Amino acid sequence: MKEGTATCVEIILAIILPPLGVFLRFGCQVEFWICLLLTFFGYLPGILYAVYAITK
Repeated sequence: MKEGTATCVEIILAIILPPLGVFLRFGCQVEFWICLLLTFFGYLPGILYAVYAITK
């Protein structure tokens, strides 16, 4: 898969389930745990962080 296609799929997954999109990109690193924590506090902060982490 090309990099652009992978990013598009990861962003779609990040909107549906934010920690999943981040996990596919980074694995169980710090970014995943931050996203999981933000998703527990609120769905919208989790989405915003996930999209930011994937696109940076």
